[in-house]
Amino acid sequence: MIRFNDLQAVNRKYSHALKQAASEVIDSGWYIRGKHVQEFEEKLADFIGVKHAVGTGNGFDALKLILRAYIEMKTIKEGDEIIVPANTFIASILAITDNRLKPVLVEPDINTYNIDFSRIESCISTRTKAIMVVHLYGRVCWNKKLEALARKYDLKIIEDNAQAAGAQWNNRRTGSLGDAAAFSFYPGKNLGALGDAGAVTTSDNRLASIIRKLGNYGSSEKYIFEHQGVNSRLDEIQAAFLKIKLDDLDDENAYRFKIAETYNKTIIHSEIELPDFSSKLYEKRNNVWHLYVIRSKHRDKLAEFLFSNGIETLIHYPCPPHKQKAFSRFHQSSLPVTEKIHGEVLSLPISSAITMEQAELIADHVNSFCP
Repeated sequence: MIRFNDLQAVNRKYSHALKQAASEVIDSGWYIRGKHVQEFEEKLADFIGVKHAVGTGNGFDALKLILRAYIEMKTIKEGDEIIVPANTFIASILAITDNRLKPVLVEPDINTYNIDFSRIESCISTRTKAIMVVHLYGRVCWNKKLEALARKYDLKIIEDNAQAAGAQWNNRRTGSLGDAAAFSFYPGKNLGALGDAGAVTTSDNRLASIIRKLGNYGSSEKYIFEHQGVNSRLDEIQAAFLKIKLDDLDDENAYRFKIAETYNKTIIHSEIELPDFSSKLYEKRNNVWHLYVIRSKHRDKLAEFLFSNGIETLIHYPCPPHKQKAFSRFHQSSLPVTEKIHGEVLSLPISSAITMEQAELIADHVNSFCP
């Protein structure tokens, strides 16, 4: 069976270094907010090209803390609106509602799966305070029109960079494009920890300071609490692991591109829609291919066919947020592009654990599928 994401295989090449790092942390006796966290934060900030990186417990917390910090700064207040793509993972929207803010769902571009820039302005109201862009599947979601809208309406831009660590737009890394960005280091990400972990990146000194306090119960000094915070801190052991793996991130992403290139050159099925692909995406590093997502009206049959031939696939995501029970108030929303995407997408295996021979085999099986 070709697994969708064989994490044992992905981490095998780091095995010795990871075990050595774990031993160092264990022997140090310091497990929270120690030297490894500080070193990783500095290394990540330098890699992304920002002043600050603040470790958090996970990517969801990173998003929540950005919004919470803006509320503490009086930049945003409860009840304000945040524009967000309708076809994102539910965490993007939960981060908004958890802060008692209102998500405004905007349809994606059917070609990129990222938010449709042409639809944003009509959704802006006097209560809109920020646009949350999601670099979905690893593809950069950015352009000059977005920047112009933010300036015109005095809006913050928050990047959900959970899937695009290492991607670039005009030689700038995602995570440095907006006012603040949230990272997830969930094990299956391109830069994955061996457990839950996340971070916020920003060049806003005050925002970074408040986020750091909020993640530590609202405190920067022991037993002195400036804010009503939460407990969301990056563990020393995960920071030690991430320091090691960050060095290889660009190489890992380049390998993913080669797999995506193989799929795009080899899959020629008339009833399967391939992701938008161009050599420029590689030259400019506009896509780090966290996921390689195809579309088919016969998606479920295709997934069953591939599984019967020893190929594991996943659906990202089978049900859009506005159709989830948790968001019943959105059930009447008309979001046909989002629903079409969620009804047809299928993710093929793509990671450093997949060989080029396996990628070619997967493509051949896709080509042999008969609906």
